[in-house]
Amino acid sequence: MNDNNVPVHEKSSESKSIKKSIGAAYEIIETVAKVTVIIMLAFAFIGRLNIVDGSSMRETLVDGEELIVSDLFYTPKAGDIVVVHDISAFPYNEPLVKRVIATEGQTVDIDFSTWTLTVDGKVIDEPYRWLDPSRSTLTADYSFPITVPDGEIFVLGDNRNGSADSRQIEIGTIDTRCIVGRAIARILPFNKFTVFKSPYEK
Repeated sequence: MNDNNVPVHEKSSESKSIKKSIGAAYEIIETVAKVTVIIMLAFAFIGRLNIVDGSSMRETLVDGEELIVSDLFYTPKAGDIVVVHDISAFPYNEPLVKRVIATEGQTVDIDFSTWTLTVDGKVIDEPYRWLDPSRSTLTADYSFPITVPDGEIFVLGDNRNGSADSRQIEIGTIDTRCIVGRAIARILPFNKFTVFKSPYEK
């Protein structure tokens, strides 16, 4: 025994146990670090987080809900929920969550008395649209029909009574380069987790 009356083999065993614990902790930290890097890369190159701000997509989306958005290999099409950000669209120069109604070359017309929407002369069924009967529906700052220019999209909020969208002259049709990405899924709150599909998929 040594001066502390502890057998040398017990000290050696204790030292090995400490080293083993440190090694296990290091492996856990290393694993967490790798997972964190993978998640960060996934968000950077595949998807990113976006928080819904406001009620323009009611009843589809609610203020404060969190979405995963991706622009990887994305080509906009009618029915998609997208996040757009046009810094020149003051006072609407923050990221906006909207729905794609038409893409380049398509002609959009809206009858604001009946809220009938047509694209290329075809009446569009809009199961996602919400109209508040207690409020007047917002019209537009310019005349319809319009043809969407090349490289641009026409968007509307699902809440047609309370949405700043392509009806406002400051926003208008949106350059596709201003598309942050398509909303892939709602991840928060957990009880409302949803993977978004096109409303026109059969």
